[in-house]
Amino acid sequence: MTEGKNIPNSSADVPFRSKELRKQSLIQHTGLVGVIDEGTKTIGFSIYTTPDFNEIAAHRVELSVISPQDGWYEQDPLEIMASINKCAEEAIKQLPEHGFSSSDIVSVGITNQRETTIVWDAVTGKPLYNAIVWKDIRTSSTVEKIVAKVQDPNHFRNITGLPISTYFSALKIRWLKDNVPEVRQAIRGQRCKAGTVDSWIVWNLTNGALHITDVTNASRTLLMNLETQNWDPVLLKTFAIKEDMLPTIRSCSEIFGKITSERSALRGMTLSGIMGNQQASLLGQMCVKPGQTKNTYRSGCFLLCNTGDKPVFSRHGLLTTVAYKLGPQAPTIYAIEGAVSVAGHALSWLQNKMRILPDSRDAEKYAEMVPTSGDVYFVPAFTGLYAPYWRQNARGIIIGLTQFTRKNHIVRAALESICFQTRDILECMHQECGYEINKLHADGKLTTNNLLMQLQADTIGMPVFRSQLMDSTAFGAAMCAAQAEGIDLCKFEPEKRYYENVHYDTFLATTTDVERKERYGKWKRAVERSLGWVIKQKKTREHTEENYRMLSSLPASIFLISSFAMLVHSFAATAQ
Repeated sequence: MTEGKNIPNSSADVPFRSKELRKQSLIQHTGLVGVIDEGTKTIGFSIYTTPDFNEIAAHRVELSVISPQDGWYEQDPLEIMASINKCAEEAIKQLPEHGFSSSDIVSVGITNQRETTIVWDAVTGKPLYNAIVWKDIRTSSTVEKIVAKVQDPNHFRNITGLPISTYFSALKIRWLKDNVPEVRQAIRGQRCKAGTVDSWIVWNLTNGALHITDVTNASRTLLMNLETQNWDPVLLKTFAIKEDMLPTIRSCSEIFGKITSERSALRGMTLSGIMGNQQASLLGQMCVKPGQTKNTYRSGCFLLCNTGDKPVFSRHGLLTTVAYKLGPQAPTIYAIEGAVSVAGHALSWLQNKMRILPDSRDAEKYAEMVPTSGDVYFVPAFTGLYAPYWRQNARGIIIGLTQFTRKNHIVRAALESICFQTRDILECMHQECGYEINKLHADGKLTTNNLLMQLQADTIGMPVFRSQLMDSTAFGAAMCAAQAEGIDLCKFEPEKRYYENVHYDTFLATTTDVERKERYGKWKRAVERSLGWVIKQKKTREHTEENYRMLSSLPASIFLISSFAMLVHSFAATAQ
């Protein structure tokens, strides 16, 4: 394994010159930028100096998830706001240690979990239901109804870049309208507002003065036209959603307004940046040129590839999305996205369900005890396979076991499964976008696993550049907010990219093309064997009619049997 830091002229394309040159490329302003980082599991508030973007203060808290039924995931919108206010307050308390105060915070940015949907009463400001989280699947029947209506789950892909899926906000809003009386009543009274989490945060921070979202979040609703970047009338009609419920779509980076909430320690500060979390990570990884790709490794993986100022519509099930738009007059940059549904979750499964791992954080130690996986392959298709296979009837398998297989081989195979699934999507991205992908930027919690990073480089045959930030989401949102016109804490110059905290650990491939081809071929064979395990038995017409004849004959049969029994009982009584 080869590791290095800040390699000059490397394929990471991140030059590190002298301090003098760096200073010349940066506008010499002093000021701080704060970032609200609202994720699925945690909420945080970070404060950065500019223009060097060093994080000097931060506070994070866990966010609870409510699961009233299998496959249903909700969060309390009021808890979200209370946690944001708490994190901001605690982070600001740390500033005097560094010689700053809250008055030094010039602007605030927001980055958030995408697709998660909230509806609230515009008069009272109270939520009408819990937030429905992005991974919630309660809208499956709604999806079936819409697909039956338009005849194709990809009917709107050329408009939105997305399939009709439980994943996206339009289906969640429609479900809320159909199933929650309070929502229907508020809609009739023209009091209902709906939006992704960023819209809910802005509404609360501005006491209802602003109902807005940015193009990255709007592009994940299945309601925005990618070309016009407005709510599409055909989509609104299809999903029966009124436009006056929805926020105004803005760019990612501009002065939106002042924070006025008395509950917030951020009162009086300027909001100037909004980005969905995966897009913020793409920007924070400095993937600003077409073909540059990042992967965030968590319980699942999110891969985004920058495709420049033209959207690329996938033929392999990848999603087309807005990457960023850094100002009202700035060009819109697009990306294609693929997701690995089971990454770190496979390690948690080995710990919690199989008891193979005492702690998922020990995966590297256990896997390193063996030199290879012993030809064991683990396909973690717990709920089917997604891009590029899109087979919901697949199920997980562990194949290639012998009498010599140990638990260490299985743990190593689980790590390799993350790498193989990533390669599956990278191969599709290369075919779709036409750009050469010659490196992979990596961040996320799982990237602390050095063996995983090396295995990833060996699997894809290209360098892996691990950000030392581990999670570049907040950094991307900070740059977005700081460079807004009128804020001008920094000048975003992707062609120069002299940023003090853009540092990488580099992992270079140590395998040959022949070795990679052989191992990837076996992975593909393992995937083939995982397909078709869920078989839904269809009832035949003959079987249905037979059941009907049997059921229809029951009343007469019961009558005859009971009559015969009474007759026998009568004879018995007479004989006595």
